[in-house]
Amino acid sequence: MERAEVDRLRAAPDFPEGMRERVRTVGTTEAAELLSITPDRFTKLARTGHFSPARFYLNRYRAVVWLYLAGELGEFAVTHQGLLSGRLPQEVRDRIDAGEDRRPRNWRARRLGLLLRATEDPWARAAAIASLLDPLQLAEVVDDPYERAHLDRLRPQPPSGLPESATAREIADRLMLADDPDEILWHRMSLALALDEAREERQAPRPGGGAVRGRGAGPTATRPPRPPSFSRPPTRRTRPTLLDRLRRRRRAGADAGTRAEGIGETAPRPATSAT
Repeated sequence: MERAEVDRLRAAPDFPEGMRERVRTVGTTEAAELLSITPDRFTKLARTGHFSPARFYLNRYRAVVWLYLAGELGEFAVTHQGLLSGRLPQEVRDRIDAGEDRRPRNWRARRLGLLLRATEDPWARAAAIASLLDPLQLAEVVDDPYERAHLDRLRPQPPSGLPESATAREIADRLMLADDPDEILWHRMSLALALDEAREERQAPRPGGGAVRGRGAGPTATRPPRPPSFSRPPTRRTRPTLLDRLRRRRRAGADAGTRAEGIGETAPRPATSAT
């Protein structure tokens, strides 16, 4: 966190109790109690994107437990009373029946927003967006290996508190990558635009040339080295064999016959005597 942000929070009239309340997170059960609804209803509203999780962890059964900001839940209770009582709207029920779960996507969007606000460097901002795409998607958007390597060096650190076991860490890693088709498309387009801005500022570092400023980088902004090209070995001349000489003689005879047919008229045949 920036020092200026810390100073701003300290200067608030309700510090520190107000800040503690604003950053307090609650799970599904406590969140439902705050909103005076059942945990099942809260889960349905969370799955359909009405709440954005602030963080998550994996319990001992490797199930994902989502946590929400208590302050945001209070604001939702004031502005969306209609969703807290009575029958849920048909549109919400249809999305639940279709198996929709926007909690991972909303958490990724919240985290990306925090990362983008934390830096003004265009390459760091592009790296934050790139961290949401799997390697295949990233390679399709960023075809320059030097740029991909630079983005990887600037990749933001994963959230604190992630599990250490291999299986649980694999689950957590999947949650940090975009998996919905329209979400992937959105981040691909955002990354392409962010790269254009970053290249305008400076080029990605390259071996022997460093980072070059501006789009017109000139000869120092070299492309990745190409594989060496191999010239075709010279053909060794050999003496013509007997078969070669016979073939050439046959072709020469055929050419001569062809030329003879096109010259003048054929000579008249001698008359035969009567018997």
